[in-house]
Amino acid sequence: MAETGCKIGRVVSVSGAQIIALLDDRKSGNGSADVPATQIGGLVKMLTPASTVYGMVSGLSIPIPAQDEGASEMKIAEFEAIGECMNDTNGGPASFRRGVSVFPELGDDVFATTQEDLSHVYARPAVPSIGIGTVHQDRSLPAFLLTDDLLGKHFAILGTTGSGKSCAVALILHALLEQNPNAHVVVLDPHNEYAHAFGDMAEVIDPDTLELPYWLLTLEELAEVALSSKGDERAADTAVLSELIQKCKQEFPGNADIAETLTVDTPVPYRLGDFTRLINEAMGKLGGKPEALAPYQRLKARLETLETDRRFAFMFEGLNVRDNMAKVLSRIFRVPVSGKPISIINLSGVPSEILNVVVSVLCRMTFDLALWSDGAVPTLLVCEEAHRYAPQDIALGFEPTKRALSRIAKEGRKYGVSLCVVSQRPSELATDILSQCNTIFALRLSNQKDQEFVQSAMSECTVGLIDSLPSLLNTEAIVVGEGVSVPMRMCFNDLPEARRPLSGTAGFSAAWQEDQQSDTFLEEIVARWRRQRR
Repeated sequence: MAETGCKIGRVVSVSGAQIIALLDDRKSGNGSADVPATQIGGLVKMLTPASTVYGMVSGLSIPIPAQDEGASEMKIAEFEAIGECMNDTNGGPASFRRGVSVFPELGDDVFATTQEDLSHVYARPAVPSIGIGTVHQDRSLPAFLLTDDLLGKHFAILGTTGSGKSCAVALILHALLEQNPNAHVVVLDPHNEYAHAFGDMAEVIDPDTLELPYWLLTLEELAEVALSSKGDERAADTAVLSELIQKCKQEFPGNADIAETLTVDTPVPYRLGDFTRLINEAMGKLGGKPEALAPYQRLKARLETLETDRRFAFMFEGLNVRDNMAKVLSRIFRVPVSGKPISIINLSGVPSEILNVVVSVLCRMTFDLALWSDGAVPTLLVCEEAHRYAPQDIALGFEPTKRALSRIAKEGRKYGVSLCVVSQRPSELATDILSQCNTIFALRLSNQKDQEFVQSAMSECTVGLIDSLPSLLNTEAIVVGEGVSVPMRMCFNDLPEARRPLSGTAGFSAAWQEDQQSDTFLEEIVARWRRQRR
C-alpha cells in the first residue's frame, strides 16, 4: 500500500471542484519534494473509500491574525480538485486520471503528498508524449506533453520579452521532431531567430529564396499590394483589378481545362504582360475621359513600380510565367520531407507594406493544402508575434490574415492543421484565436491586462497558479490544458547553445567598451541597407 503521508488538516467546505481545508497549526511539507504542499501550486491529497483525490493549492489565508506572537491562529487553504487515482482490488492507488468521480466529505483528513504521489500524478502518459522539462514541485520528476492532444487542439506560448519564450518554442519543436522525423512544421519568423536553432534539419526561406508568385494571391491580397487608393477610388480600382485578372486567367493557355470553375481567386498563372495589354486596350477605348481613365492609370503606375522594385522580386517574377505551384508547396510544407521536417520563413526582410499579405498567403495555403489533401499532410504552423497579424483591435491588421488564422484555429484540427500561437502581448491578440488554443504555456507576464486576459482564456480553475505569473523565473511556465495530464508549474530543460534561437538581448555594456574605428564600417552597413540584404 502506498505511503499515506503527513496529515496537514481537514476538509471544512466542498463546493464544486473547490475544496477548503482548515490546516493544523503547524508547518507541513511534502517529504522529499522541492515545494511544500501548503504553498501555491503545491499538491495535497484526500482519501475516499474508492479513491485518492488530489488537489492543487490555489489560496492560503489566516482570516483572523493573532495579536500576540506565538498565539494559535486559524489557517485556511483553498485548493482545486484536479484528479484522482481509483483504488485497485488490493486497496492501493491505480493510475492517475483527470477529473473527480468521488469527492471527499466534510471532516475528511487532508494529507501532504509524497514523492510517490507526485510520481503517480506526473507519470509519463501511456500515449505518445514528449519530455520538455521538470515539475516545479519536484525537480527530479520530468514534465511531459501529450503529443496528439497538444497538436490536435492548438497551443499558445505567452510571455513577456526575455522570459524564455523563443527558447521554449525551440525546445518543444526539437522534442517533437526528434520523435517525428517526418513531421511538417512551418515557422513564421519575423526576426530571423530560429534558423540558428535548427541547423541542417531546417529549410530556411528568406526573401532572396522565397517564391510566392503574384498569381497565388486572392483578389483581396493583391488589392492590398497593388492599390494605394482609399474610399470610392479604391472601390473603383478593385472592380477594374478584378475584371482584368479574370480575363488574364481565362486567356492563359494552361487554364483552358478549368475554364468553367475559374474565378478571380483561383490560384492559376496569368501574365502581367497580358494585364498591361488589357489596361492599354481599355484606356484606348475610353478616349480622353479622365475620371474613367484614373483607375487604369493608377493600376498601371503601381504595377510598373512593383515590377522594378527588387524587394518584391519574390512575388513579381520575370517575363517567363510557369505553373510552379506544386514546387512552391513542396518547399514550404516539406513534401517530401527529405531530411528537413521544418521550414523557417524568415520574414525580417519582407517589405513592411506587404508583410501582412505574405503571412495571409502562407496561412491560407496551409489550411487549403490540408483541406484539399484530406489531411494527408498534417502541418504545425508556428506564428511568432501573432498579435501583429491577428490583433484584437478590428481597426488594426489585415483582415484576410486574421481570417486565415481564425479559420485554422476553428477548423484546422479537422484537417490536420495545428496552430502554435506565440505572443508577448496576449491582451492584444484576437480573442477568438487564443480561445481555440486548448493548451497554454504562460511564462512570466508582468502586465496586469495580459494576466487577466490569459486567465480568462484558460478553461480550468487555476487562479492560484495564474496569480504567480509575475514571479516566475526565466524558463519557468504555468502549463494548463489538454496537452498536459494535469495543470502544472514547470521548468523547461536547458537548451544547448547550438539549439537556441538568436533572441538574446543586445549587450550594451560590452559593446560600449569599444569604439568602431573602421573607416568602412558605415559604408558596409549602408550597402546592405540599400541592397536590403544582411
